[in-house]
Amino acid sequence: MTIAVERDKETGVAVVTLDRAGKHNAITLEMARALGEVWRGFRHEDEVRAIVVTGAGGRSFCTGIDREDAGRVPQPSSPYTIDDPLLRIGPKANDLWKPVIAAVEGMACGGAFYLLGEAEFLIAGEGAEFFDPHTTYGMVSAFETVHMAQRMPFGEVARMALMGAAERISARRAYETGLVSELTPRGGALAAAREAAAEIAACPTEAVQGTVRALWSVKEAARAQALAHAPHLVALGNLPPERQAELFSGRGRKKGFRTR
Repeated sequence: MTIAVERDKETGVAVVTLDRAGKHNAITLEMARALGEVWRGFRHEDEVRAIVVTGAGGRSFCTGIDREDAGRVPQPSSPYTIDDPLLRIGPKANDLWKPVIAAVEGMACGGAFYLLGEAEFLIAGEGAEFFDPHTTYGMVSAFETVHMAQRMPFGEVARMALMGAAERISARRAYETGLVSELTPRGGALAAAREAAAEIAACPTEAVQGTVRALWSVKEAARAQALAHAPHLVALGNLPPERQAELFSGRGRKKGFRTR
């Protein structure tokens, strides 16, 4: 199913790996379903007290939904709703309140923010890059911007979303703006995340989960209201699939990007 789960009984830490390195860990429909099952399953595993989520291969954390699978999702005709297979790939969407740390190496873009937006904090290697290409390809960045607006200064997330594929945020800039809590040498994010998770898992789990729940309650109302608008904006603002495909193929747009 291309989701790997490793459990360390000694530390109480589990590592969830998007294991599709050859496709930049893009999420298939099967992977999306599997992620939901993994998060829900952790609710019943008392021996797992903290979790790290990462991507295999070092080149990418995740590049969002697999484009081939995205085209296989039937959509309702109503302009007021949309079926998004990534809505329930995160831990909070599956009612899991154990702490989750994201270890990011390489590219993290688009649909990756569904996962990053529901982690407690991010640790990144120096080669990590964050960007949101939606607007470049004629798609509304709604769910992604809502998630990132909870973690980044407004101007930073607005710039990332509006610049599309033209610009990428370096790991250093992400650290400076608070998106990333710890910056490691390239390739060191997973080890640092494991270490942090083990420290958290060593604390009484009831206190830890209560703290996680308290932190999320601060912004839960605003986040839920914003996410409720997202399907309508996507349904109304996205270009037709055939026009998106033209843009993905490179026709009608300039190529290249810069990193800051």
